[in-house]
Amino acid sequence: MLTSAAIRQQFLDFFKSKGHVIVPSAPIVVKNDPTLMFTNAGMNQFKDYFLGNRNPESTRVADTQKCLRVSGKHNDLEEVGVDTYHHTMFEMLGNWSFGDYFKTEAIAWSWELLTEVYKLDKDRLYVTIFEGDSKENLPKDEEAYNEWKKWIAEDRILLGNKKDNFWEMGDTGPCGPCSEIHVDCRPDAERKLVDGSTLVNADNPQVIEIWNNVFMQFNRMKDGSLVPLPAKHVDTGMGFERLVRVIQGKSSNYDTDVFTGTIAATEKISGKKYDYSDTREAVAFRVISDHIRAISFTIADGQLPSNTGAGYIIRRILRRAVRYYYSYLDYKQPLLHQLVPILAAQFEQVFPELHQQVDFVSKVVREEEEAFLRTLEKGLKRIEDIVTGAAASKTIAGKDAFELYDTYGFPFDLTNLIASENKLQVDEAGFAAEMEQQKQRSRAATAIDTEDWVVLHDDAKAEFIGYEHLSTKTRVTKYRKVKAKGKEAYQLVLESTPFYAESGGQAGDTGVLQFEEERIDIIDTKKENNLYIQLAESLPQNIHAAVLAVVDGPRRNAISIHHSATHMLHAALREVLGAHVAQKGSLVNNEQLRFDFSHFAKVTDEEIVRIEQIVNTKIRENIPVVIKEMPKEEAIQMGATALFGEKYGDVVRVVVMDPTWSIELCGGTHVGATGKLGFFKIKHESAVAAGVRRIEAISGAVAEAYIQEQFTQAREIKELLKNPKDLVKAIENLNAEATELKKRIESLEAKQLAVLRGELLTQVTIVNGVQFIGAVVDGGSGDNLKKLCFDLKSDLTGDYAVALAAVADGKAQVAILLSDSLAAAKGLEAPKIIKEHIAPLIKGGGGGQKTLATAGGQDASNLPQVIEKVKSLL
Repeated sequence: MLTSAAIRQQFLDFFKSKGHVIVPSAPIVVKNDPTLMFTNAGMNQFKDYFLGNRNPESTRVADTQKCLRVSGKHNDLEEVGVDTYHHTMFEMLGNWSFGDYFKTEAIAWSWELLTEVYKLDKDRLYVTIFEGDSKENLPKDEEAYNEWKKWIAEDRILLGNKKDNFWEMGDTGPCGPCSEIHVDCRPDAERKLVDGSTLVNADNPQVIEIWNNVFMQFNRMKDGSLVPLPAKHVDTGMGFERLVRVIQGKSSNYDTDVFTGTIAATEKISGKKYDYSDTREAVAFRVISDHIRAISFTIADGQLPSNTGAGYIIRRILRRAVRYYYSYLDYKQPLLHQLVPILAAQFEQVFPELHQQVDFVSKVVREEEEAFLRTLEKGLKRIEDIVTGAAASKTIAGKDAFELYDTYGFPFDLTNLIASENKLQVDEAGFAAEMEQQKQRSRAATAIDTEDWVVLHDDAKAEFIGYEHLSTKTRVTKYRKVKAKGKEAYQLVLESTPFYAESGGQAGDTGVLQFEEERIDIIDTKKENNLYIQLAESLPQNIHAAVLAVVDGPRRNAISIHHSATHMLHAALREVLGAHVAQKGSLVNNEQLRFDFSHFAKVTDEEIVRIEQIVNTKIRENIPVVIKEMPKEEAIQMGATALFGEKYGDVVRVVVMDPTWSIELCGGTHVGATGKLGFFKIKHESAVAAGVRRIEAISGAVAEAYIQEQFTQAREIKELLKNPKDLVKAIENLNAEATELKKRIESLEAKQLAVLRGELLTQVTIVNGVQFIGAVVDGGSGDNLKKLCFDLKSDLTGDYAVALAAVADGKAQVAILLSDSLAAAKGLEAPKIIKEHIAPLIKGGGGGQKTLATAGGQDASNLPQVIEKVKSLL
């Protein structure tokens, strides 16, 4: 039986024999494309070629691409593990033609590879072609139909609608008809009973699409119209996992050697057996084996789990896997991190970046698992309260089910299961409504609405000249209106631009465009794929006029200083902490630098001093910063540091600061010599995520201003303390005196509380058979009121209620104490009294336990009414 590795290699070798250049997979995390978080198709890294923004190095290309589909319209997350053929992370085998061959060759080679190389049974294959669409005046794809007739019987060529057989990059952009290839994997007996052609695109798990040939012919405009592309392209994608399943004769993707290694390891770790069924336990095995791939490769490509954006998606995937092994495999310890080394070894030859960072990725995954397992325990306690509260209505509210999902990571089916065990139902419609609201909020927060480009010069190409020039005479080649977060602005593309676009952590340039007598401010510069885009708040009256583009020079210089400082910091970190240090993110602007790096312990004060000394020594040496372009392999051989998760071309830009100390691949701007930095100072060191630390630092004029500010503050402190000879000793003495005074105050307060306790016990009244103490007292902080309640509790028996209020620092403080018997018999709860009756009176809020709660508020004028309100409730 062919292994998955052999199947993959056969694909690449086949297209290499057809004149294709084999290129590496792009990172799974997308950069410089505001329309995508993750690479979700093999064509993503080639969008520039389809859009005409860049010329391809080769017109024929093939690869295997890591893809992730868990957000937007390509969202398969909830199906993953439940069925046998959806995945979060998957490999897409693809071959491309950029204005070279078209339908004839693409179709012929697809058939040749599948039937002659992979030896698939021709009687099990079906193809679909676009049937046309009268609404858009699109004809049937007769060309593809005629090509397929050369290879397959006409009754196996099926017509597909626009949904299935017209591929679009997005709401706008390149698109065209496509031809899918489907395989009928059913046993022969079933195939005799039901014609496979009736099951194509009918969600049958054994009749599946494995390859899609897209023929890029059109560009979808903002108004929905289609415009022919200047050149025709081929874009194909074949699901590797499905292909392996078909060739290895399996009924499930998870039964192939792509997944059996991690499934076997999970069996060994958990003590459970995978039985290939549709039970929750079997689904858990499939979820784990799928999700660990998405988690591991995404972290290896530079995206750490977090609470926002792409990081939140990865955290959700990880937590979904944890929920499954916790709930259905009854495994309560971190499991996923144990699978990372197995995965790294499996893919070492094709995606080596995981193997190179296996310890780091394992550490990140383990710490994420441990944190979420603690959250899960809290969620189980929370669901006990929800179940108790739903006893009367027999239904768990949709908002409560959503809280369990969003805050504690409980899938809906787990909440449903717990509900049924307690003879309850869950408001599924309410849950779905809450989910939709969250999606709408997320879309609104990130929505960017762009109009079509208005093209002024169709033949012009955008060229970046900002390494050598900070100004140039140029012209606007195209522009478009853009709306983000309710604000309108304009994006402009220049024929040649000196403005550096935000990239590699470096902030985009600002500056001005001078049109004849009119000046337009450029407020930012970004890169969309490989297109440099300047952002302006308005357009000139004569946009066709020649323009002088000028970068804000002082700002660019400050940014360059901080970018060079990051390289020097990186080298110093490796020198002090060890060679394991690798950059995990950076932010470079004119005000500071932020550098994230892999390290598993806090950087000590002594290490920070040493790092600063190394960098400042190199600054004083005034080392020339040498920048040159060379082949990537040559740069790696000379010791250049490349960043995981970055996509590099065959020729790279190398920044050298002493070839024995700092050599990095980098596209950013830099100073000419290290002396330009002047001085380097670390301001802060902290943890960012598991195994990742962050240093915030400054250099150049910013560092000088910071040091001056520190000296000014030190002088002012000395003056306040009457200019002591030893400033540190003087502050220590001041702290000691403050501590002593605090102890004396606490002692006096304790005596005052004892007296107050005695006075309050003489004020007990009986209200409806309940002992009641209610008073506005003096000098009572929130903590003191709470302590006073505890003290009174030991002197009261039977049913009792205490309501105490005080003014502290001009604000209202309230404490409510109830006996256990009163709370049980009358259904009174202290937090509910606070929320419904007290909070509105004091314009504040609070909470606590059923029998003891506290509150604080802005309005202290109604404290007598607070006491009366509690009394009236009795």
